[in-house]
Amino acid sequence: MGVSLHSSLKFPVFFLSFIICCMFEHALASTTRHYHFQIRHKNVTRLCRTKSMVTVNGQFPGPRILAREGDRLLIKVTNHVQDNITIHCFNQGEWWNADPEAVIRQALQTGGGPNVSDAYTINGLPGPFYNCSNKDTFKLKVKPGKIYLLRLINAALNDELFFSIANHTLTVVEADAVYVKPFVTNTILIAPGQTTNVLLKTKSDYPNATFLMTARPYATGLGTFDNSTVAAVLEYKIPNNTHHSAASLKKLPLFKPVLPARNDTSFATNFTNKLRSLASSQFPANVPQKVDRHLFFTVGLGTSPCQQNQTCQGPNGTKFAASVNNVSFIMPTTALLQSHFSGQSKGVYSPNFPISPLIPFNYTGTPPNNTMVSNGTELMVLPFNTSVELVLQDTSILGVESHPLHLHGFNFFVVGQGFGNFDPNKDPSNFNLVDPVERNTVGVPSGGWVAIRFLADNPGVWFMHCHLEVHTSWGLKMAWLVLDGILPNQKLPPPPADLPKC
Repeated sequence: MGVSLHSSLKFPVFFLSFIICCMFEHALASTTRHYHFQIRHKNVTRLCRTKSMVTVNGQFPGPRILAREGDRLLIKVTNHVQDNITIHCFNQGEWWNADPEAVIRQALQTGGGPNVSDAYTINGLPGPFYNCSNKDTFKLKVKPGKIYLLRLINAALNDELFFSIANHTLTVVEADAVYVKPFVTNTILIAPGQTTNVLLKTKSDYPNATFLMTARPYATGLGTFDNSTVAAVLEYKIPNNTHHSAASLKKLPLFKPVLPARNDTSFATNFTNKLRSLASSQFPANVPQKVDRHLFFTVGLGTSPCQQNQTCQGPNGTKFAASVNNVSFIMPTTALLQSHFSGQSKGVYSPNFPISPLIPFNYTGTPPNNTMVSNGTELMVLPFNTSVELVLQDTSILGVESHPLHLHGFNFFVVGQGFGNFDPNKDPSNFNLVDPVERNTVGVPSGGWVAIRFLADNPGVWFMHCHLEVHTSWGLKMAWLVLDGILPNQKLPPPPADLPKC
């Protein structure tokens, strides 16, 4: 079934540390839209602290991109800061009084966990639960008897987030820009990098009250995290035929939502299990039914040796590390795609990423004695149009933890998930090959596994990594090399003649 939108539908967009972000609308005709992003430092004040931070066109969060399906976007980016810049759909929505680059630099030097953020934000504002932040509260003003489409993006660096609106229900209709079978919930769970569209139906009459929208972390690991709650306000516009003084408006009842416990894995599991593709004639779920490559990747934390004459803050004096199939990824100094396209990959990467752990063990049971990871720049090579089934298995080496894994270049179907160790003889019989949710970022359950399928029909080199920034920095990432096909439209186009070498 499709989702019909009518005249009362409004389109606010939230960034939950959280961003309420880019708006995309269906179109009758396509057009080319031009944007120019100026990257500059600007002083921004939050929590009574002023700091210089990178902004896009002087804005934090950055400017909204407005486009319709089928449009062409031409975005010119001019970098006025000294650091190299990668443009993503959003920047960090959390607030650090310190410089986040310095925070992660210190963590990598000491080998310990990074300091946590000082606040979460909704559309860049921390809200009333933080010191000195009453005035920095996002307010969403609505009218009674309307339906609003909220576009939610989790732009936090290291935390999955619960989100809820007091005394209101949300109808989930989209995940990662793909329609899902609508379902009603009081609370949503959204991992870093994920997007979720929900319909909010306002009350039929002016309620004479205001309502908090809150978000706080879903945390499953043993490390420290920002254990705070961000709040914004849902405020009904006062009807024209009523009169309220400023004093009376301040005395309106304020309702606060009840969020799940911070470690509520049961809620997380039930929520993700409700996500299903529409699987209709208009929006088919093209799940690969035949699998060419079966792959099994373990993901999780480990350790690496401390350098000589250095004191490290990881377990037993080591450094924290993270890996996929025990390979902690080393970022190359030469671009992977450039080295592949030029045929000069020797010394840059190895095409021999393991299809399963080299040394099997009880992945979610008693951890092995040796927690050290290996290091390398290894790629998984796939012929064009290979259908892939990948099982991602969490490990308990340094404690089980949920890992939101993001794959560049592809959407995939989440065909199964469970707890404990994946059983290749029993678990595939329960896979959903009819209407599994299609997305680009999936949470590997804490102490469990998730199975995805995708078709490798996009030639190039594609990054896959944990969307917890600290885990990516520790090496929980790898890359896929999808080879060219036979036809001209199945090959990488040549780079522009003036493209600078990396």
